[in-house]
Amino acid sequence: MFKKIGLAAAALALSASTSFAATEIAWWHAMGGELGKKLEEIAQKFNESQSDYKVVPVYKGSYPETLTAAIAAFRANQQPAIVQVFEVGTGTMMAAKGAVYPVYKLMKDEGESFDPKGFLAPVVGYYSDTQGNILSLPFNSSTPILYYNKDVFKKAGLDPEVAPKTWKEVEEFSKKIVTSGAAKCGFTSAWITWIQTENLSALHDKPFGTLQNGFGGVKSEFTFNGPLQAKHWANLKKWQDEGLFKYGGPVGGDNAANMFYAQECAMTMNSSAGRAGVINNAKDFKPGFAPLPYYDDEIKEPKNSIIGGATLWVLNGKDKATYKGVAKFFTYLSKPEVQADWHQYTGYLPITNAAYELGKTQGYYDKNPGSDIAIKQIMRGTPSENSKGVRFGNLTQVRNIVDEEFQALLAGKKDAKAALDAAVKRGNGLLREFEAANN
Repeated sequence: MFKKIGLAAAALALSASTSFAATEIAWWHAMGGELGKKLEEIAQKFNESQSDYKVVPVYKGSYPETLTAAIAAFRANQQPAIVQVFEVGTGTMMAAKGAVYPVYKLMKDEGESFDPKGFLAPVVGYYSDTQGNILSLPFNSSTPILYYNKDVFKKAGLDPEVAPKTWKEVEEFSKKIVTSGAAKCGFTSAWITWIQTENLSALHDKPFGTLQNGFGGVKSEFTFNGPLQAKHWANLKKWQDEGLFKYGGPVGGDNAANMFYAQECAMTMNSSAGRAGVINNAKDFKPGFAPLPYYDDEIKEPKNSIIGGATLWVLNGKDKATYKGVAKFFTYLSKPEVQADWHQYTGYLPITNAAYELGKTQGYYDKNPGSDIAIKQIMRGTPSENSKGVRFGNLTQVRNIVDEEFQALLAGKKDAKAALDAAVKRGNGLLREFEAANN
């Protein structure tokens, strides 16, 4: 009798535990190292805040590798519920008909409070369709800024509290730094395409392509071979030949950060998300932070910079319980305290206005001078059609092409205009391939 009751109780307990097992939500992401650990901490805290859902982060490699893995998984009907996709993959995701569950629709379907106006305007604008509907959840958005070595500035006789505002000043400061022997090079830069071409165009209110920089559809064409871009590339070549500038390497340009950390170059231009890395690696010098430089003979008041980073896309093919959990998780991610903590730890933008205001209330920006440079720069003025971002298909491959042509320029194989013309022609070929595949 007792044995039967015991068996019945055990069966009931097992049934109960099965009935109330948390719904697992797979989240594929592209963040390794410290950023990955912080991401996992966010998921863990959400899991601990309730018992119905369990978000399971899975690192899938680099941004391109994660996007490729998600596409392959969807075709095999093994896709995750959430995938982190970098901004250059936005065009690809928008064209993936039937694969994406738009965030605005998800949140409405699940009855979650969701106001796009609560997000930073340049961020939400980039990830919205032509009707203003937000398609993916902003998570880790960044924008490039200028980092400089205050100690080297002082050695060169420059004011360590004053960064160059214009490209003319970058040149002047670099000459003083190199001739004084304070450092071997004046400046370097990561991401030649994103920073020195895409953001350059945005800051000076020049188009990077037609149809509102690709926002208007897949029939767009690149136009970043104009006078401004040719002038800047020619200057970079000249400054390299004079020993003022050193190339940071293709695509991400990891060498740029290393040359800055080693105090070989006094200045670098890189993502605002690199702020924590700069602070941690600046062992023997004090870093400074400033907005990107501009040509004051081209524009008197520069426009806003444009974003990088990634958002979270929801994929179709999951059950109702999973999507309810995803919506709950997105509400959690959007909380001011969650976003403020992520922003302050990483250097990514705070994403929401409430998170930014919370940081002000906490005194974070007063205690950490320069930590709001990126926010002020991307929120500067009203974005124009030329400064709201670039959104093209096959943009990852196009960035590789731009790097190849820039290297041809630095090697003396082409002049600036010829290199840019070639990049535009080759890039437009990829746009036509994307258009043909998505018609």
